[in-house]
Amino acid sequence: MKWVVDLEIFAGRITSTGFSSGDRIVIGDWHDSPIGSFTNIMWAKPDGARVLLSPSEKHAKYVSELYNFESVEITDITVNRTRRGISIEGGGLSVDISWGIALPIPIWRPLWFIATVEAFFARMLFGTKTHGRTKNNRREWYSIRSISRVLNAEARFDGHELGGSESFTTNACFGFSEPPSMPASVSLKSYIE
Repeated sequence: MKWVVDLEIFAGRITSTGFSSGDRIVIGDWHDSPIGSFTNIMWAKPDGARVLLSPSEKHAKYVSELYNFESVEITDITVNRTRRGISIEGGGLSVDISWGIALPIPIWRPLWFIATVEAFFARMLFGTKTHGRTKNNRREWYSIRSISRVLNAEARFDGHELGGSESFTTNACFGFSEPPSMPASVSLKSYIE
C-alpha cells in the first residue's frame, strides 16, 4: 500500500473572466512551483480555439501536457500586480483586472476533503471542480484559500478592445475543471500527483 503521495505543489492566484467579444481569459500567476515562479495566460477565443501564452518552452511544455490547447505561443509576459489587481501584456494581448475584498477560507484542507465535500459545494455554488484528472492522466486538486469577485476587467488584442467583463457563458474547456462562471480571482494551491 502506498502511504506517501508525491505531489508537485503550485501556489499562487488564478484570475478569470469572460468578455463581451466571446473571449475567455484565465491568468495563472504562480509565485512558487516546481518550475519556478511564472505567469501564463490561457485564452479561449470566440471560435473555440484555445491558446496558451507562456513565458518559456519549459513552462509551455509542462502546462500543455496537463491542459488542452490548439496553439502554444512562447512570448515575453509583462506583469504588474497591486493588492487587488493584475495587469499583463504578452503576445499582442493586454489585460487589466481588478477585484474586490476576498472571501477567505481560513485553513488549508486535506486532499480527501477537497475531492469530496469541497467538490460538492464548488460544483453547486461556482460550477467548478476541485479534483480530477489532467490530460496526461495525473490527479490534480485545487485548494482554494480565498475568492474575490472581479470588479473591472479590460482587454485588448493588437489594439482592438475585447469588450466588457462577463460571466463565462461557454466553457473554456482547458481541462477537467472550468473557472468559476462569475469573473473571479482566487488564491490557491494546486496539488498534482
